[in-house]
Amino acid sequence: MQRPELLERLRDLPADRRIITALDLPTAQEALALAGSLGVDGGFVKVGLELFSAAGPDVVARLREARKDVFLDLKYHDIPNTVASAAKLATRMGASLCTIHASAGRSALTAAAEALAQEPVARNAPDGRRPALLAVTVLTSLSEDEVQEVRPSGDSLQGNVERLAALAWDCGCDGLVCSAADLPRLRNAVGPEPLAVTPGIRPAGTEVGDQHRVATPASAVAAGADFLVIGRPITRAGDPAAALARIAAQMA
Repeated sequence: MQRPELLERLRDLPADRRIITALDLPTAQEALALAGSLGVDGGFVKVGLELFSAAGPDVVARLREARKDVFLDLKYHDIPNTVASAAKLATRMGASLCTIHASAGRSALTAAAEALAQEPVARNAPDGRRPALLAVTVLTSLSEDEVQEVRPSGDSLQGNVERLAALAWDCGCDGLVCSAADLPRLRNAVGPEPLAVTPGIRPAGTEVGDQHRVATPASAVAAGADFLVIGRPITRAGDPAAALARIAAQMA
């Protein structure tokens, strides 16, 4: 599936399906129970490093059996051959989204994008879609000072984000993972085409936690976000399905 068609299909999903609930849990049993508590509208979930390390590909297969779209957020950062192989495995698992660090460099970004374009789509892939490859620019947990500490340069944090985003799009990535605060200038830098998946979302009145750069659901969508990644405001709610529905209403 070519990039324009893939992005169109993803953007056509309804608002409640464009909220990605983060299953940041230590066991498959807990993750599957939480996914079930989201109801039929909570159709998109994130499997990150913690859960994947504990439960492996099997948890992705079981989530797909439960008809959940899976954001496989493993943030590839390795040599080109390794990230290409990992991207192929994301396709075979039926993932809808997968991630790579833009700082992995041009060769690795291109290798992963080409692998996804060439690998046959899995039989259990939702709507016959291949995974969209998302580049992580700068983690939303990082402050300006921390970015300069690990990557000293004359670039500001925003400058880093824009440069890495442009590189990733040029290499064939389908979109970006970035903070809502970065999105207005980012859209000016790379245009409206790249898919924007935005973590660090906190509904008004909720705790910020360990995120430095946060936004409300409505402000993130207004800034140009296509998908929102939300954890604790949904997963720690007494009724996760109701919390998700309230956030979807704010997006709309």
